Formats: sequence, structure tokens, C-alpha cells
Amino acid sequence: MPRGVPSPPPERVDTAEVARRAGVTSATLRRWVADGLVPGAPRKAGAGWPPIAIAHARIVARLRQRGHSLAEIRRATKEGRLAFGYVEELMPTVEATFTLRQASRRAGLEPALVERIFSMLGFAQPEHLGAEDVEMLEQMSEVLDAGFPLAAFLQLMRVYGQALAQIADAEVRLFHLYVHEPLMRDGTPGMQVAEQMGELTARLLPFSSPVMDHVHRRLLHHFIEQDIVGHMEADLGSAASAELGRMRTAIAFADLAGYTQLTEQQGDAEAASTVERFVADVTHTLPDEARIVKTIGDEVMLVSSDPAALADWAVGFQALASGPQRPRIGIHAGEVLYRDGDYYGREVNLASRVAARAAAGEVLVTREIVDLAESHQEFERIGEVKLKGFNEATELYLAIIPEFG
Repeated sequence: MPRGVPSPPPERVDTAEVARRAGVTSATLRRWVADGLVPGAPRKAGAGWPPIAIAHARIVARLRQRGHSLAEIRRATKEGRLAFGYVEELMPTVEATFTLRQASRRAGLEPALVERIFSMLGFAQPEHLGAEDVEMLEQMSEVLDAGFPLAAFLQLMRVYGQALAQIADAEVRLFHLYVHEPLMRDGTPGMQVAEQMGELTARLLPFSSPVMDHVHRRLLHHFIEQDIVGHMEADLGSAASAELGRMRTAIAFADLAGYTQLTEQQGDAEAASTVERFVADVTHTLPDEARIVKTIGDEVMLVSSDPAALADWAVGFQALASGPQRPRIGIHAGEVLYRDGDYYGREVNLASRVAARAAAGEVLVTREIVDLAESHQEFERIGEVKLKGFNEATELYLAIIPEFG
């Protein structure tokens, strides 16, 4: 809302409408109010309900459906444990005004495809949809009509769903851990907890979408540039794969040797801090051609269109590594299957096994990396090694790490 422009008057919601939203009868809702289960609810007939009371009525209804007693709900309200639920009222309510068939017809998409899109995004199968859902489907239909391949589009929807689910989950958990829990520990009354969280959330909500849009555009520019460069240069020394969805790339796995022992000795919190520093160091030192695909515990998976640059990074990273938890890194190159934003196939599994074979402070690579290396890079042949899960032996080399000072 621009400064100087008065806010619109709050929506007037009566008891019957609140009962409908909560999925209970008006008589049940009035009984909850009389029993003090819905703080902030109007006691006078015909009075409008404030948003915080509407939210609490819906929370009580959900908890009752899950079998919680009125006494448990009353105690949780007093302690502020239900305050996070009030934040829901700051979110737009999806009014289901279209059936699946109506929405599909309006967007020009088959009902089965709409169901598949929602599944890819991580939602339950849609039976009724709101106006914003239909608008989204219409935009998707325009993209498909413009010629974007359906197989690629569905993979993109899954990536969007997974990435945004991770963002939303992090927002809720971090808000709970660093805002909600401290307020409860300080003994702040339940309604004050709700009000403070509501005020903070109202300030944060308008902030998140512009930030994500800006970051998305900057990263998109970066990866478009990398893709152009990749097409101009040799693709790992051979022709690109003729099979749709497959590509050639260098894959690396890096983790911290002795991480399990670290958790036993120093506890989860200190071990998590060590991993955070490790991942941050990897992120900040990677060459432009490389990126982190994912992290699993203390393990980081990397890909790069330039295997020599990835090997250079690995030996430089090891040379500068310090502390008791030294990284171990394994690198391989080959043809992989790219799907849903991730990389799959034999060559990925092989790179993972190479990393597992490395000792703390080592960089192990396969023959494929040596063949694609540059003249300044040095490797020491280890020999043919049988790796777990592979019938044939793999030729491994130890990358020579320069000594400084």
C-alpha cells in the first residue's frame, strides 16, 4: 500500500461465515466462543469477526478433527503454541470456483494434463480450483502452444515445485525456530505472540517474491551465458549425445572425511556448522563453469562443462583446506541423463564411488579426466581398482596437489 493512501476498511465477517470457513455449525462456533476457545471473537450478536479470531476458529476446528480435546486446545492457546496458525490469514484464500473440467476447458488443456501438472508441482489432485489457479493454467497453455516441449515443461514444473517447497518449508521452520519458540520461552501471552508474529510476517511477505524474482533473473542470465559458451567450445572433447535428455559433463563429489566421528565428538550443532562452512567454501571458490547440484548431509555433488577447470578447482581447494576434517574429492566425466534438474546414470554413480575411495585431503580422478586435462595438471596413476557396484575395474589417478610455502 503506497504511503499516504488510506487502507481499505476491513472485511466484515459474521459468525455464520466464520463457521462456514471453519467447516462447523454456527452453534458449535458459538459454544467455542462461550468456552473461551477463540480469543478475540466478538461476544455480541451481529458483530464482525477480526482476522485473528477467524484464523483461530479454523485452527480449533482442524485440531478437533484430529482428535485433540478442548482442554488441550485451551492450554495450547494460552501458551502461544497455536500462534503460527494466525499467519494463514495473511495468505490469500483460494476460493474454489471452478471444477477441474471447467478449468481445463478454460485453459485449453486436457483434464489429465492439468492433474499431472498439479502432481508435478507437489499438490494433491485438483477437484476444484480458484481463479488464480485457472490464470496460472492459461499461462502454462500459452507456453506450450508457443512450442515448448511437453516433456521438458513437466520436468520444469517438478523442479519449480521441489525448489519452492524447500523455500516455503525453510521459511516456516526458521520463523518457528528463531521467532515463535523464543517468544514462547520468554512467557509472552498467547495473543501477544500471535500479534507480534502477524506483524512481522506482514512485513516479510511482500519482501520474498521480489527477492526471488530478482535472484531468479540474475541466475538465469548466468546460466544462459554458460550454455552459450558451452555450445561454442568443444563438448568434453567429443560430439554431443544424440539421445534426447542426455548430455556429457564432468561430475564431482566432495565430502568431509571423519564427519560421523565429528558428530559423536562435538554434537550435531557443531557438526552442522562445520558442514555449513564447508559448503560455503565450495560455493565461493567454484569456477564459473561449475555449480552445486545438491548437498546430502556433508556430501556435495558438482557438475561442470569444463573437466580441467573442475580438476584445477579440486586440487586448489585441497591445497588451501585446513582443520581436522579434510575433504575428499572424486571426479569423473561421461554421458549422463538430465532429468528434473538432477543428473542420473552410471557415470554419476561411478563418480560417487571414486570419491568414496579417496582419503582425507585427496583428489581421485578417472582416466576420462586425465585424458581431458591440460598440460600443467599432474596425476599419479594408482592402477585398476574394483569399485563397489561395478563389475569392471576402474583406472584411478591421484591428482598432484601443489605445495605452497
